[in-house]
Amino acid sequence: MQLRKWFSKLFLAAAATLAANATATAGLLPVSVTVLPEADNFRWTYAIVLPTDSKLQSGNYFTIYDFQGYVPGGESAPDGWTFSASKVGPTPNLLKPNDDPDLYNLTWKYTGDTIPSGQIGLGNFWAFSTIQDVASDSFTAQTNRTSDGLVDNNITETDVPKGTAPVDPTLTPEPTTLVLAGLGLPLLGLARVRRKKA
Repeated sequence: MQLRKWFSKLFLAAAATLAANATATAGLLPVSVTVLPEADNFRWTYAIVLPTDSKLQSGNYFTIYDFQGYVPGGESAPDGWTFSASKVGPTPNLLKPNDDPDLYNLTWKYTGDTIPSGQIGLGNFWAFSTIQDVASDSFTAQTNRTSDGLVDNNITETDVPKGTAPVDPTLTPEPTTLVLAGLGLPLLGLARVRRKKA
């Protein structure tokens, strides 16, 4: 009988753990990131999903941190979203993302009607960078839970541009041009010396 009681308690503890993990779903998630060249920059597109047991209300938002090489003016989002860029935050309470104060954070804030339940794609959100190279950095979001309406803050990793912007090849002299200049300067000096003697 003692063994049976012990197994019952173990089973209940395991069930409680599974139930707690099942309700601890995250808020907004970046499910795919694509990087495409466009004009002289790179368009970074984020496909964002609202998971199960989440609802989206006006004022909810997500932030992509340390977006290096940010080019202002080319951002886009589906209807019902506004965009802002800042070098610090905004960050939901109790979260500690990587946040370099010298790099821009990109934030999209929802201003539309409430989306009452999750497991839907919210569309593509994009911004431009001078950089194509990919690294991981923080992504935070704030939504509300469907089950009880409480605020749900989440943090995960996503791809962001990192590295140095490519150098414009027209600004870099070719090695042969430098060689010609190197050979030409002594000849100019020789011509000058000859004129003085004459």
